[in-house]
Amino acid sequence: MARFDVRSLPAVWTRELIIFKRYWPGTTFTAVLEPLIFLFAIGLGVGAFIDEIAGVKYVVFVGTGAVATAVLFSSVFPGMYNTFIARVFQKVYDGILSTPTTTAELMVGEASWVAARTAVYGSVPMMATIPFGLTPRWGMLLVPFICFISALGLTFLGQYISGLVKVIDSFSYFQSALLTPLLFVSGTYFPIDGLPKWFGTISNVNPVYHCIELVRDACFGTLSPASLWHVLALVVFAAITGTLSIRVMTKRLIT
Repeated sequence: MARFDVRSLPAVWTRELIIFKRYWPGTTFTAVLEPLIFLFAIGLGVGAFIDEIAGVKYVVFVGTGAVATAVLFSSVFPGMYNTFIARVFQKVYDGILSTPTTTAELMVGEASWVAARTAVYGSVPMMATIPFGLTPRWGMLLVPFICFISALGLTFLGQYISGLVKVIDSFSYFQSALLTPLLFVSGTYFPIDGLPKWFGTISNVNPVYHCIELVRDACFGTLSPASLWHVLALVVFAAITGTLSIRVMTKRLIT
């Protein structure tokens, strides 16, 4: 059979939807609450001392950045933990791969499901910022799509990491050494313009940075042809991490 058949994706999505119906309250509560805590604690707390930053109210600046926080938390962590648990403890993938489903179809199906879910979660901080001064614009309708493509690459990254580690405790290394820097050196809470120039070079390979820039362009009405660079970066990131995910998971599950 073909290595990748899109007809297998609805079957993977159906399974994910059935399971999601059982645990959606807890997942949704966590995915929505964490970025809102960052928004109110930092946006309003620090915002009491900083009126504006980059030409906008600080709470609005943080609120649009919190979209990327929601995307990161809601995508890469399910990619790591859910994949590892399903593969190592529950042996779910053994059963799925005994059907006419390939590893590529399984990984893409699960990643696209998580990305679709994250597209909704990621829009919550943006909506919560409107009462604090974020002006509604038509460009905001693009934010769920920005969240989707960003979450797709980050979920693939989580799947790839889950295929690298041998014990679940090893995830802490990646959380501290990789994910935390991705978040805090991305322009979420302060512009990266004030950092050394070499940080600007690093930001070009930071998907969280590109997500934030696109979200702010959409929310502030500053979308331009230059924004396509951020779209391209996110697409390339998803293609690379998707390839890595499929390869490492095929090695773990098949060979």
